[in-house]
Amino acid sequence: MKLNRRDMLKAAAAAGALNLAWPLSAGLSPAQAREAAEALGATYDPAPFTLGVASGDPQPSSVVLWTRLAPEPFAAEQPLPEIVEVEWTVAEDSALTRVVARGTVAASATLGHSVHIPVGGLRAGRHYWYAFKALGKTSRTGRTKTAPVGSVSKVRFASANCQHFPSGYYAAHRGIARENLDFVVHLGDYTYEGGPSGGDAVRDHNGPDPFTLADYRKRHALYKGDPSLREAHAVHPWFLTWDDHEVSNDYSGTGGGAPFLQRRAAAYQAWYEHMPHRDGGGDAALPDPVIHRSRRWGDLLELTVLDLRSYRSAQNLSDGTILGAEQKSWLKQGIDRAPDAWHCWANSIMLSQLRGKPGGGYMFTDQWDGFLAERKEVLSHVHSSGLEDLVVITGDWHSAFVDDIRPDFDDTSTPVIGTEFTAHSVTSSAYDPDWNKANGPLMGKANPHLKYFEGNRYGYDVYEVTPERWSTYMRVIADRRDPDSPVSTLTTFHVDRGKSGSYEDSATKGSPAQYRRD
Repeated sequence: MKLNRRDMLKAAAAAGALNLAWPLSAGLSPAQAREAAEALGATYDPAPFTLGVASGDPQPSSVVLWTRLAPEPFAAEQPLPEIVEVEWTVAEDSALTRVVARGTVAASATLGHSVHIPVGGLRAGRHYWYAFKALGKTSRTGRTKTAPVGSVSKVRFASANCQHFPSGYYAAHRGIARENLDFVVHLGDYTYEGGPSGGDAVRDHNGPDPFTLADYRKRHALYKGDPSLREAHAVHPWFLTWDDHEVSNDYSGTGGGAPFLQRRAAAYQAWYEHMPHRDGGGDAALPDPVIHRSRRWGDLLELTVLDLRSYRSAQNLSDGTILGAEQKSWLKQGIDRAPDAWHCWANSIMLSQLRGKPGGGYMFTDQWDGFLAERKEVLSHVHSSGLEDLVVITGDWHSAFVDDIRPDFDDTSTPVIGTEFTAHSVTSSAYDPDWNKANGPLMGKANPHLKYFEGNRYGYDVYEVTPERWSTYMRVIADRRDPDSPVSTLTTFHVDRGKSGSYEDSATKGSPAQYRRD
């Protein structure tokens, strides 16, 4: 096993040499930064496709293909011409012999020599393989899949969130890459601002904060250096949302002066340059990514991706908004027009109420608890519309929760209208086991809708959905210090179609947890 990231950074901090161990320290040359990254377990694909390939936003006849030319991943400016022609190929086989689409696109320095290719004319519900060529070199081959149409008997997908690079290896993404999945949903905190302090708590942001586009590009290059992350991107199409750490902790998209708005614009552009995201188009020269969207997986699943950062107001205002007026109107219209299917909301921060102890206040008002009126408005609209079979998948908390969703969490006489699954983090540190042991029961007593809490592990969730049942498998890794850590299923929860509320599988109900409602 390689020397793990956390211990190496702790040792460097103790020796007063953290700036030499942290690849994003100021003053390092691109070569020195790459050497430091590789000492922390990073590897890179052959140049110029060092950051790998990816696909995203699958639709029945279309998918977005992504790569970025970065022969020197940590360079502020790449040693490339202003414009580089990139060839792309899509085929029905991994050898790329049965070609169905191909073309050439210009990768410009303006967007970091990234390319986003919305390939159309594909067949629904099919796997395809793809690759890129540029500067006489060929990328690795990626695999993607289009969405089906009509009757669908099953969909399997995974969610991941919160992958603080200094806190461990991405064995969870290695597990995702090896799963038989239709797609992946990333729920935010793909990167983190700040750097390591030598400890492993994600709140120890004592390293250099990013502010410029070059800063954020280097940060994405570091995170893409984990080979398991690149592998998970290369074998599955992804849907994407973001949370706060892609920019700055707990930020509000509508707050801050000119310096912050410039910082946010730099972070958003770098995020777009490194993600297989389908942009909304428009005439702007630079991207202003629109995240929220609704997608169908045949007649089985409607996926609604939310953006809970870009349009929010400050917290704890009587008229505060987490969605913004336009996105809220769009969401409510979608609820009114919802098909007869499972409805999944991809939600970056906890929707359910969370009090820390009986009679106590809310634990974190950066989540939906800081926007009480809007939460009640939206969930009451779900109830009054008659929407059924709602499952919300959530990240951010670095621990696993299972909650019943009610229009009014303080009124237990209001009906259960859905289920929320909050997943473990990929690596980002949770509270310590003693805290979890002491506070799990307190949270359970304080929140009658809370059915399950487990905070000592790291991993991802897999969802298997059929016309009759939704199953959530909580996959956990044995040790985030091990890049090859084995994956196991901690427990499984089910939701039956047409019935509100979840229940734990009898085969895994004896698994460890810090709270479980009997």
